[in-house]
Amino acid sequence: MGSRKKDIGRRALILGGAAAVVGGGAFVARDDLSRLWWQLPGNQRPRVAGAVDFQGARWVEASDANFRWADRPDDYEVDMIVVHVTQGDFDSAVQAFQDPGHQAAAHYIVGQDGRIAQMIRELDVAYHAGNRSYNERSVGIEHEGFVDRPQDFTDAMYAASARLAAGICARYGIPVDREHIIGHVEVPGTDHTDPGKHWDWDRYLKLVSQAREALAKTEA
Repeated sequence: MGSRKKDIGRRALILGGAAAVVGGGAFVARDDLSRLWWQLPGNQRPRVAGAVDFQGARWVEASDANFRWADRPDDYEVDMIVVHVTQGDFDSAVQAFQDPGHQAAAHYIVGQDGRIAQMIRELDVAYHAGNRSYNERSVGIEHEGFVDRPQDFTDAMYAASARLAAGICARYGIPVDREHIIGHVEVPGTDHTDPGKHWDWDRYLKLVSQAREALAKTEA
């Protein structure tokens, strides 16, 4: 179930030899081309400044060096959630995602107190999974804490993250199961271990399922 790119956007890249021709004829080295393609914008929908995809989130914008403008799910199918742990506190994670040199950011951060910051719109491709295909097809949720400290995964965090994940599943028709809600450690090619052995997957999926059912009742 790889992501499907439906529209390469407004610019065309023509590969040739060790260089590429971009637009009006400027030559770009292949390594630079790879980085350039990564930054290509999709056909953007109109954006409302400060708007969030999850009603309970606070908008805190990530550096645009840490994500790619897109128009999901029209250009990439969204069929997965990736669960992360920050390996630090909430504020340090926000600062990292606002740093253009960090080269990574998730869509959301969930705090131990249950607060949620949205830093990238779900429309856009966040650099969170360390795998381009998984980035394009997923929404990334960071959780404040450390993988080796089970006390960091609080009741408030589980409950808030479950409501957030349930909304994401509802928007994109994502099944609530371990095939579609995975840990960063399960992304092919990653060297990360989060969310770690102390993350209670059974509890989390049960809470997501309950939140999804409650949401469905309000939509009926």
